[in-house]
Amino acid sequence: MRRILVVGAGQSGLQLALGLQAKGYEVTLMSNRTADEIRTGRVMSTQCMFPTALQHERDLQLNFWERQAPKIQGLGVSVAAPDGGRAVDWLGRLRNGYAQSVDQRVKMAGWLDVFVQRGGQLVIHGASVADLDYFSRAYELVLVAAGKGELVSMFGRDAARSPYDSPQRALAVSYVHGLAPRPEHPETEAVRCNLVPGVGELFVMPTLTTSGRADILFWEGIPGGPLDVFRGVNDPGEHLALTLELMEKFVPWEYARAKKAELTDAGGTLAGRYAPVVRKPIGRLPGGGLVLGVADVVVANDPITGQGANAAAKCAASYLSSILMHGDRPFDEAWMKATFDKYWFTTGKPVTQWSNAMLGTPPEHVLNLIGAAGRYQQVADRFANGFDSPADFDAYFYDPEDAEDYLTEVAEAAEAVEAAEAVDVAGSSSAS
Repeated sequence: MRRILVVGAGQSGLQLALGLQAKGYEVTLMSNRTADEIRTGRVMSTQCMFPTALQHERDLQLNFWERQAPKIQGLGVSVAAPDGGRAVDWLGRLRNGYAQSVDQRVKMAGWLDVFVQRGGQLVIHGASVADLDYFSRAYELVLVAAGKGELVSMFGRDAARSPYDSPQRALAVSYVHGLAPRPEHPETEAVRCNLVPGVGELFVMPTLTTSGRADILFWEGIPGGPLDVFRGVNDPGEHLALTLELMEKFVPWEYARAKKAELTDAGGTLAGRYAPVVRKPIGRLPGGGLVLGVADVVVANDPITGQGANAAAKCAASYLSSILMHGDRPFDEAWMKATFDKYWFTTGKPVTQWSNAMLGTPPEHVLNLIGAAGRYQQVADRFANGFDSPADFDAYFYDPEDAEDYLTEVAEAAEAVEAAEAVDVAGSSSAS
């Protein structure tokens, strides 16, 4: 039985640990908090997992909250106009199944309990590099899935893949009860992306939290701009009040349904910022041992495209497959590099390209695409489904000529449909 150490009890670390455990590996998991500490602590993230990532959880029978969590059927985009209205407003429908969000306090605490119940060895300890140097000698593979703190220093920044060296957004999150539905689609659970040009973005998403169904209000503000005001705000009530004040000013259509919003709990707020970065995947310990970085330890994108939990689930699934396929051979440096490369080219690179593109000022052809989605449902649907499969954006989103060709194709198809319908109507009239 091969012995593997997983450091970090987030989406990727726990999914990997539970997946390896189910396949008969002897797994030790290191977490800096107990399940109860996670469950009663502060929210850790915003997360909306799309169909592919959710299927990875189903494959391991870890979808414990699927029946309770809201079933998100679409993704809407609104663009604020200078007069306080909406210059663009549309809803794209998910084709391959629904998305879901489960508060990581609920999921990680639950998964941690299951790992222990199934016989896994859990070590509650905030691991240092020195700790890993000592412990690594007892394991055939060490996977580092703790994306913050000292351990990250083992993984050098990949400058060629990291265009930003400073945070591109100031982040502020509130989990709330009492948010009314969007009046345009009152029966549809959807993620709402509200873009305020030159200011930032507000994302609103249904979720399941410790107290039941809720919604997440998530501001992403351009640093130094009018949304960058949460630093030093430690009182949860003040944090929510500021969130709502900014909604009233910049996205009044969302504020209109948030007037009765109240925090889910005292731990329901979060604020911070970090620079998007891609790191080298292999860390070297002082004693010469090697460790492999997992998910946002080595590919940490801004959450503007909602890919963090999705990429973590996909990374865990990819690494699990690579481990199982490797059999009894040593987990050497060549295998580690190949394992990361497999994840990078299938998931990490497309997500990074898209996320970095969305952080910048959108070029004219992207504005044209977003506007066209309000006229053509298939464009809205394609954009929405890109959150599940970001690689699809490469076909039409980044290059102006590709975008123009795609929109021309869509327009011509729509005209053909209209012409055919007109003929049918004319034929029906003459027949009668």
